[in-house]
Amino acid sequence: MSTRATAAVSPDGAAAPGSSVRYRHLGWDDVQAQAARIAAAVRTDGVPQTVVAVVRGGMVPAVLLAHQLGVHDVRALEVTHTVDDSANAAKTPEPTVRNPASLGGIDGLDVIVVDDVAGTGQALARAVRIVQQAGAARVRSAVLVVNEANWTGDRPPGETVTWIGETVRGWVVFPWEASASAVAEGAS
Repeated sequence: MSTRATAAVSPDGAAAPGSSVRYRHLGWDDVQAQAARIAAAVRTDGVPQTVVAVVRGGMVPAVLLAHQLGVHDVRALEVTHTVDDSANAAKTPEPTVRNPASLGGIDGLDVIVVDDVAGTGQALARAVRIVQQAGAARVRSAVLVVNEANWTGDRPPGETVTWIGETVRGWVVFPWEASASAVAEGAS
């Protein structure tokens, strides 16, 4: 896959007091703007028939993207690679897939797989492979954020992920996360 559009690299977020972990806080306006940029790029390459969200974090951006593209077929695929939601959480040896049947029949469809963040890139890559193996005719991918500090792919993110909202080096906090307010309070 090749990158069709990538937003400018954003600066690192501030470290929370007493912590060396750098945070990038995204607000709803940031998320909406990234989804709009990605949707504009997708339109130039062809609107898909189906949007597949990587559950759990990819649900919100997938729905936003589907609305902006006018796509009504939104599916979910649960692929996780961290053991919990904490900053720099431990990773499972391989991304874990739960209930792959939730994807449903996608044979012959044009699909975009969407997630909120790509850390190592392995969970997104696994989701893309599952969609390909399920028979999709065309598979592209989009993430709101790539955390280059954790990227472990053989190729750079822009050569692996079709559309990237922004690239950072640090932990990303999204507005829909339960930990967003707790992290924001600690960083202020």
